[in-house]
Amino acid sequence: MSLEITKITARIGARVSGVDLTRPLTGEEVAGIREALNVHKALVFAAEGLDDAGQQSFARHFGELTTAHPTVGAVDGAPNVLPVDSERGRANHWHTDVTFVLTPPQASTLRSLTIPPYGGETLIANAAAAYRDLPEPLRRFADTLWAEHTNDYDYAVPDEAIDAAEAARRTQFVSIKYRTVHPVVRVHPLTGERGLFIGGFAQRIVGLSAGESRKILDLLQAYVTRPENVLRHRWAERELVLFDNRITQHYAIDNYDGLPRRLHRVTVAGDVPAGSEGKESYSIEGDASHYSPVPAPAHTAARATVTA
Repeated sequence: MSLEITKITARIGARVSGVDLTRPLTGEEVAGIREALNVHKALVFAAEGLDDAGQQSFARHFGELTTAHPTVGAVDGAPNVLPVDSERGRANHWHTDVTFVLTPPQASTLRSLTIPPYGGETLIANAAAAYRDLPEPLRRFADTLWAEHTNDYDYAVPDEAIDAAEAARRTQFVSIKYRTVHPVVRVHPLTGERGLFIGGFAQRIVGLSAGESRKILDLLQAYVTRPENVLRHRWAERELVLFDNRITQHYAIDNYDGLPRRLHRVTVAGDVPAGSEGKESYSIEGDASHYSPVPAPAHTAARATVTA
């Protein structure tokens, strides 16, 4: 196997070379990429010649695919591919993909199609490093917390600043309302690492007021977004980034003056998150069975190998 892994920063990110994503991968290559993802959390590949079908084939090496999104439309003819298009909205807030459902994706792939001549970077943060950065008393406190995630949240933008197109996008985004409770500290089912599982869709700490929740979430989020924990990826044309959605957050920077920026996203279906004591997430509102094929029952075999 000619797979080569080159670190990009000390805490997150690596570039992978020596693999052709346009052909089926060998078992050894898949295992090597999975191991690199476990270690580095986000991987960058050259993707010359890769199309939507090839991106889906690559992602399927790591599990079943979700559909494009629980509420947002897919690329025509490709129900598993989400267009990430600056003309359709901008995800310029820290988040982990689709945490408002019971089984968020385990991994996400983004492939560049149209890149602005400047700006448009994607930030990806290591939530496990953030957890390790917490002072011990704060780690113990965070281990006990659960947070409600929802797709129906306050954008903190005045109504007069929202045009008709943006209003329509938001209406579509919340066309099915989801509310799910996840552990604030999630245990990764493959590595046993603990990471802060919060981000923009986490709106309230269970048992606390909105004001109390916001102060605690902001405090914890500040550790996630420390510069030492963040990869700032400057896109080139025909690249693919694979990141572990179970233990990272990301942010698409809106710094390109409204120029075209288009990526395609394909996500790998995930499991039900579990906290430090093995308790699993639970849904309050919203059926996402059309989105993810992964069933809700506990994956006890995977959890049995988890260590602190």
